[in-house]
Amino acid sequence: MAQPTVRPSTAALGVAPADGRSHVAGSTADPLTDLTIPAQLAQTAATHGKRLAAVFPGQGIRWSWAEFSARVDALAGGLLRTGFEKGDRFGVWAPNRYEWLLAQFATARIGVILVNINPAYRVYELEFVLRKTGCKGLLLAERFKSSDYVAMLRDLTPELATAMPGNLVSGDLPALQTIIVTGEGAHPGCYSFSDIEAMGADVDAAALDAISATLDPHDPINIQFTSGTTGLPKGATLTHHNIVNNAHFVTAAMALNEADRLCIPVPFYHCFGMVMGTLGCVTKGAAMIVPGEGFGPADTLRAVATEGCTALYGVPTMFVAMLEHPDFGTHDLSSLRTGIMAGAPCPVEVMKQVQSRMHMSGVTIAYGMTETSPVSFQSGLDTPLDKRVSSVGRIQPHLEVRIAGGDGETVAVGEQGELLTRGYSVMRGYWDEPEKTADAIDPEGWMHTGDLARLDAEGYCNITGRVKDMILRGGENVYPREIEEFLYTHPDVSQVQVFGVPDRKYGEIVAAWIVPKPGTAPTQQSIIDFCNGRIAHFKIPSLVRFKDQLPMTVTGKPQKFMMRDAMIEELGLEIETTA
Repeated sequence: MAQPTVRPSTAALGVAPADGRSHVAGSTADPLTDLTIPAQLAQTAATHGKRLAAVFPGQGIRWSWAEFSARVDALAGGLLRTGFEKGDRFGVWAPNRYEWLLAQFATARIGVILVNINPAYRVYELEFVLRKTGCKGLLLAERFKSSDYVAMLRDLTPELATAMPGNLVSGDLPALQTIIVTGEGAHPGCYSFSDIEAMGADVDAAALDAISATLDPHDPINIQFTSGTTGLPKGATLTHHNIVNNAHFVTAAMALNEADRLCIPVPFYHCFGMVMGTLGCVTKGAAMIVPGEGFGPADTLRAVATEGCTALYGVPTMFVAMLEHPDFGTHDLSSLRTGIMAGAPCPVEVMKQVQSRMHMSGVTIAYGMTETSPVSFQSGLDTPLDKRVSSVGRIQPHLEVRIAGGDGETVAVGEQGELLTRGYSVMRGYWDEPEKTADAIDPEGWMHTGDLARLDAEGYCNITGRVKDMILRGGENVYPREIEEFLYTHPDVSQVQVFGVPDRKYGEIVAAWIVPKPGTAPTQQSIIDFCNGRIAHFKIPSLVRFKDQLPMTVTGKPQKFMMRDAMIEELGLEIETTA
């Protein structure tokens, strides 16, 4: 397949700090849009109706933009006929299936707020999310991996067994009325997905247009629960304006256009999949190639080669899995030119291999958080190699960032502090959590990210860790990211996470969990010997453990609290707690 023409982006990324302080604002040359999600889809379908829109190989789906838009309208019409109205909340609890994609745009078509539910959630977490948001409806898959979603829902709502579809009355979840299950299986009290589509097949598009016309771009349209390492998850509430604009600018930085084919193996339930991925494609008319329900290195490599994908998304661990797959060399990846590596710090060595062995010379790094819709920084196609592998790029258009010291004041260029973001992308707030919203967004509109960062004189940002992850060892501040980057240069290290473990003498000591590269057998002593004389003594891990895999969220973010807890248990430490 011929490479698409790469058009220069009009969305210039970033400017340099003007006064020696770590404070930058993005370009405003490319104006913000006030299009809602359905208005953006309508524009794309009208312009690119016959072009390829979506491919789900595992489900046998291959739609043009016109076909995709028609299926969205059928589902939206069905939701209308089952009683959904603007402002209702509708949860989706499923892996990457075409039904998820249709639900994303069908709910937006009629102003229903989509609630993204992590496919890894179990009954307790599901109940919390449904209750917190007052979901009126729930779309779920029958099964995925070890999760029997239907069985878990029955445990939560035993009334489902005798309910009529659309008329669930649950004592524990009084708002929940309508359950829709993907696939064609029959389940008591539930509609099948095809039932809902059939109900809406003859709904007049003009009736849907009338509802879409009432939507305000600043209306909430999406609630995404942060995966948080402590406490209950919080529902970041995002608007059309938040995510349509972020989707546009993220894909503009890659110069994505209607001739591109983007491979999306990252989960839909997260911003990476459904904002940067699917909605990003809608803003450009690029095709969405979805290799499977969940990430599999073989499926992803096959989809890229078979469909001639020009762009690929993933977190670092996904790229590592593809590069190390035994069949890697059998797949022709020469169609690739760009993509995004994000979701977690991107190791330099992995980035170099992605550029050389996967042909992704234009791969970009992106950084952000769910609460900022999500991307705040991104590298561009013209970002110098040294900056592309050592930073997360420059500030995105129409956003503002500063680095704050412990006193809240903006630090000098090159100094470390907490990253604060302000602009169109900042969420409306946490759903039904005004106090937590106020803790996160200050009166001047700055979103406090909790991430430690530095800005250089050219405006490039380096994420140096989490405020809460910093290790205090014997009076020395130790930043795990710095040690991780060093350990990635060890020839036997495939993945590594560094964290602190309590210690009576030093307060904390440095621990490292490592996944070795296939065919290697490093030891704790070999790792320590590698560090000796090359990094400061207080940064050298006192504890090294080798693992087959590391605990990660579905989006590839390391769960260091789980590693720390496991080490505390292994070492038999007694941790003092305060009330």
